Amino acid sequence: MFPVTRPRRLRRTPALRDMVRETSLAADDFIWPLFVTGGRGFREPVEAMPGVYRVSPDVLLDDLSGPVGLGLRAIMLFGVLPDDQKDAVGTGAYADDGVVQTAIRQVKAAYPNLIVVPDVCLCEYTDHGHCGIVRPPAAGAGPGAAATIDNDATLPVLARTALSCVRAGADMVAPSDMMDGRVGAIRAALDEAGFTDTPIMAYSAKYASAFYGPFREAAGSAPRFGDRRSYQMDPANRREARREVELDLAEGADIVMVKPALPYLDIIGDVAAASPVPVAAYNVSGEYAMVKAAAANGWVSERPLVTEILTAIKRAGADLILSYHTPDVLRWLKEG
Repeated sequence: MFPVTRPRRLRRTPALRDMVRETSLAADDFIWPLFVTGGRGFREPVEAMPGVYRVSPDVLLDDLSGPVGLGLRAIMLFGVLPDDQKDAVGTGAYADDGVVQTAIRQVKAAYPNLIVVPDVCLCEYTDHGHCGIVRPPAAGAGPGAAATIDNDATLPVLARTALSCVRAGADMVAPSDMMDGRVGAIRAALDEAGFTDTPIMAYSAKYASAFYGPFREAAGSAPRFGDRRSYQMDPANRREARREVELDLAEGADIVMVKPALPYLDIIGDVAAASPVPVAAYNVSGEYAMVKAAAANGWVSERPLVTEILTAIKRAGADLILSYHTPDVLRWLKEG
């Protein structure tokens, strides 16, 4: 009781605060998401995400040099295709010479110790922008009948995509589609091909969030009709996240993910408390864009705000954080 008990004693100096800090950020915590396309010498800014670019593989190699020197350990790759190369079933996702497969080979040749994790989904490669195979309305359906996403028809395509990436040299795969059973389908395909040691990072609790808008600009992956609420989770649901995680674990997930991160700290906490495997959280494009916009207007100080946000995500229970802020954070950590 006061005056004997004074919690401020341990806040008096920076050294004391550092000594008793419960949560700290480290370079090993971060995975840097990147957008890769075809060609050479290509760099195109993402308007809604200042500091983020769509790049060709050769430019990607140059961009990785600085962060790798600062301790970058892992990246996640998203493919970007022009509309005239997309089709209804996303064949570009599993092409041996696809943009992600090509980038994987080049990155692993240049940076063999860097962990390369391709996102496994179809939305960047389909002409309709959905994460699965579209099933048209049944013959004779009424005028209000809508197309649906065929869960089971999508699974072999996702498995083939994951396998093509691993054959190209990926260290891990990360299915983000939210089809039921996709972790098991990918695990079976990898095991059958002899890749029993390749881990799966599952987007287990991925919500149908308004925070994804800038990403869809970056990847050109906005759905051409409807939305993704029939397969991504309802933002109002909390208990369902644990069920999704349990299902992915039963199918062989080695890491589970919550996406988005900042508006779902309660979900991260719930998952971390129950999960026997590492938990990742995705600090998504909308979270990033809001910080960048506020900082550009002088409304906030970027470094302390980003540090506070990422610390909150880790404090909630995330072992790994996917963030577009990663290069800046690595530099700040080095500066101290």
